[in-house]
Amino acid sequence: MHPSTMSDYTISAIGHIQSPYKQKFAIPRQPRLVPEAKAKLIFAPDFNREEFVRGLDEFSHIWLLFRFHETADKGYSAMVRPPRLGGNARKGVFATRATFRPNAIGMSAVKLEGIEYKNGQLSLLLAGIDLLDGTPIIDIKPYLPYSDSMPEASAGFADTRPETHMSVEFTPEVLDFIAQQTQYPDLQAFISNVLKQDPRPAYKKQKDGQQSYGMTLYNYNICWQVNESHNLVTSIENT
Repeated sequence: MHPSTMSDYTISAIGHIQSPYKQKFAIPRQPRLVPEAKAKLIFAPDFNREEFVRGLDEFSHIWLLFRFHETADKGYSAMVRPPRLGGNARKGVFATRATFRPNAIGMSAVKLEGIEYKNGQLSLLLAGIDLLDGTPIIDIKPYLPYSDSMPEASAGFADTRPETHMSVEFTPEVLDFIAQQTQYPDLQAFISNVLKQDPRPAYKKQKDGQQSYGMTLYNYNICWQVNESHNLVTSIENT
């Protein structure tokens, strides 16, 4: 074996994500499933120059390579249980997009909505994000439809877009709160689409009866109840 294949490499983050997802719970399992999930990529000082992104605004979507920073220290497993299979079947880690990987590296194709240079800080404005707040970004590449999109490809156990048939309703008090805030005009749709992905653990989905949950999106604590396939958002308040 050539010595170069056995080398260790040091990779430095080029920036980090400012995301509405403040905890792993409720993050969509793939990018672009919740289009209203807006985020910023904040460039690190060494890369905080417009030259690094010159021409990037010609592309509608980009690839983000990132590090699973919250699980990287937990090691990896050769076999994992994909949530898509209900947590009951085991697959090889390289046949999944699980977080517990040898190098803890992930990738997401997201929408690029703009490039911002404000008060001396370079940022990318993104949509359809599926990353935890603070996620380190290690590389950016433009998405190339002619090369990256392969309509004839098959995808094994994840061959179709996940659908849950979950409905979402808000109490009048929650709707009033959402209407009064102006910072996030798509907040109601954002919450709805997050809950329609049914973020509950797989084993919880098999249980009958009403279940109560909470999550943090942006700077809001949100509580809701699940009864079969119906979600009722019962409260929302500032963190």
